[in-house]
Amino acid sequence: MSRYTDANCKLCRREGQKLFLKGERCYSSKCAIERRNYAPGQHGQARKKQSDYGMQLREKQKAKRFYGIQETQFRNLFDKAAKKSGKTGENLMILLETRLDNVVFRLGFAASRKEARQLVTHGHFTVNGKKANIPSMEVKAGDVIKVKEKSTSSPKFKEIKEMSITVPSWMTVDVDKLEGKVVAMPRREDIDTPIAEHLIVELYSK
Repeated sequence: MSRYTDANCKLCRREGQKLFLKGERCYSSKCAIERRNYAPGQHGQARKKQSDYGMQLREKQKAKRFYGIQETQFRNLFDKAAKKSGKTGENLMILLETRLDNVVFRLGFAASRKEARQLVTHGHFTVNGKKANIPSMEVKAGDVIKVKEKSTSSPKFKEIKEMSITVPSWMTVDVDKLEGKVVAMPRREDIDTPIAEHLIVELYSK
């Protein structure tokens, strides 16, 4: 599978807003959006009138970049969301939010979703006591996500134990145990990612 290898900050500049892809840097004055709040490239500062299709496409690209997902994965998630009862757009957002890498990020065990994917892939977490190294794994209500015992001594996780972490209402975290729990499936109003999912539905419905 192909993956993006260029500078992450270019993605934020292309979307015109922070995607929080680089952890602490995104909250500092070094953030690219703070310094150059226009699209990258030779014509980045030119004013462009955007069509309906262009707005829909940008919203899809923004969602993919927020969650670090490639096109095929994203389309498969959309198709899965469309088959569920309820609103397709809301279902899509819930599926994105309940990916294991995103849950690790939301629990405060990683500074960014990119770092969370790396930590999951390297086998630092268990789900319900079982090894979990697939970032796209879908977690469910009642699932317990925990840092593996042999990983707790690493500087990364020792630092987390000293932090004060706030998590969304649909999960809880015990920092001392480096353990989090999904207490309920998130609702759309619980998800603060700034995405207009109805534009993505319109794009794929063409």
